[in-house]
Amino acid sequence: MVFSREILNFLVRKDARKILKRKDSDAGERGRALEELRASLFNKFRSYESAKRHEQRLCHPAVALSFNFVVAISIIFMNKWVLQGVGFHFPICLSFIHYSISWALMAILKALSILPASPPSKSSHLSLFTLGFVMSLSTGLANVSLKYNSVGFYQMAKIAVTPSIVLLEFIWFRKRVSFSKVVALTVVSVGVAVATVTDLQFSLFGACVALAWIIPSAINKILWSTLQQRENWTALALMWKTTPITLVFLASLIPFLDPPGVFTYHWNAINTLLILGSAFLGFLLQWSGALALGATSAISHVVLGQFKTCVVLLGNFYLFGSNPGVTSICGAFTAIAGMSSYTYLNLCGMKSQAGKTSPHKTPAAKSRLSRENGDSHDGYGGESV
Repeated sequence: MVFSREILNFLVRKDARKILKRKDSDAGERGRALEELRASLFNKFRSYESAKRHEQRLCHPAVALSFNFVVAISIIFMNKWVLQGVGFHFPICLSFIHYSISWALMAILKALSILPASPPSKSSHLSLFTLGFVMSLSTGLANVSLKYNSVGFYQMAKIAVTPSIVLLEFIWFRKRVSFSKVVALTVVSVGVAVATVTDLQFSLFGACVALAWIIPSAINKILWSTLQQRENWTALALMWKTTPITLVFLASLIPFLDPPGVFTYHWNAINTLLILGSAFLGFLLQWSGALALGATSAISHVVLGQFKTCVVLLGNFYLFGSNPGVTSICGAFTAIAGMSSYTYLNLCGMKSQAGKTSPHKTPAAKSRLSRENGDSHDGYGGESV
């Protein structure tokens, strides 16, 4: 009782009241600082214009392509480990897990008011639905193709995506590719074909899946690039809108394209961590791919994918002593020479467009000028690598 009275006397003393008030003031200052930080992040992302400007300022084409390159190389080895090392032989289900984790991560960002806002509904619901649908086909069929075919045959099928994109963009947007770029892309395709020709193993079912994958893959890349560059979608905002659609269609593909036994798979701590790691890389791959498509073009993204193939092939040769043969090595270097030419032509095109467009023109005027010059990407740099 005496001890309690002493504590009460201490608390009502003037010095003690000052100490408590100072602590309350410090806590209030920390709370205000956190609130100001949260408000600044919210202000950056609550307006779709500011979110798009922020994304463009941070994600230069070289940054976006490099980010996508590193993540893509990482997930190739991680998925190989998951599908073969731990015996998870369900490629569509793995894609479903990837997109589920991606959607959960974006839901957390949205709850924290960090997810960028969507632009006004210029995009029709049909465009978003189509993007979600072809994304499920593109991802799911690609994984099934890798399961039933060799990597070389998968890359041969990927070569057909480039002319498909050129043809579809000409049909939809009347976009023409210069003759010099056609020559460079042809050199790239021939080089990749020669580099992978020694690894052409496939089944009839796998070949049909690979052929069925080509058109959805081309449409997927064109829609991602067009919606971001023409209608000011940010990568995360577009992913947030289309991922639920993709999940529905992936779930419907599991009974038809995955083997039975997914519900009897033996889960343990190791394979769970590996699959979750693969899923996190899948989120980064989807995000980095969307950033690259928004910053460059569908064709540039395909060329980057073929560059990954050549780097993996040459890396295995120089670092791990694998011997793919002289023909494959020469094909890889030929493809890289074609990619270098394509990059140089794009940089020259960007400089000429910058010279024609006055820096004092408004974005709308730049957009009109770019359309008059045959550029279909509304002033966001066209095809640039």
